[in-house]
Amino acid sequence: MSEEKNTTQTPAVEPAVQNQVPGPATAPRAGGRPGRGASRGGRGGEGAGRGRGRGDRRSDSREPKEYEQKILELSRVTRVTAGGKRMRFRAALVIGNQAGKVGFGVAKGADVAMAVEKAFRQAKKNMFVIPMANETVPHAVNEKFGAAIVLLKPAPKGTGLKAGGAVRVVLELGGVPNAVSKIQGSSNKINVAKATMKALKRLRLPVKVASEVK
Repeated sequence: MSEEKNTTQTPAVEPAVQNQVPGPATAPRAGGRPGRGASRGGRGGEGAGRGRGRGDRRSDSREPKEYEQKILELSRVTRVTAGGKRMRFRAALVIGNQAGKVGFGVAKGADVAMAVEKAFRQAKKNMFVIPMANETVPHAVNEKFGAAIVLLKPAPKGTGLKAGGAVRVVLELGGVPNAVSKIQGSSNKINVAKATMKALKRLRLPVKVASEVK
């Protein structure tokens, strides 16, 4: 009888031992690989954030410029001093938003990039709004600078710009869709551009002229 009791007790002991063995194996260890995985996940999050930041920078660099610019003249000038010849660069450029604002600047610099940058800043300071009526200049005007004379006349819609040289560049960047111009005297680009700017500044709208008379 004692042998039968032993045989009946042994099956009850074995399942208890088997149930206790998987317990420690399934328990997570503190500071183990799950922590490393989480840290790697954190790094992945940082990498994703960096990727979005770079994308934003690229998208910012692709944004349209505030002003369009065009170089009218780029020349090298030499100045003779007591120490010898001093060579510099001169840049003349026109800027505009093609919506009624335009500016012109001339500047010198030790290299081309510096001359262009200084001319751009000067043109930005000299910007003004072109008065327009019915998508053209309100009235005819002529102006002189140096030996260059520029004549501007209004034109009906659909005519386009009948102009050439520096006058066309100024009107295009200024956003004048229709106009007729004529250049007399000197064809120097800088003088023609300055004469064109003076002519545009003399333009007045009819309503504004009536208010000034009153």
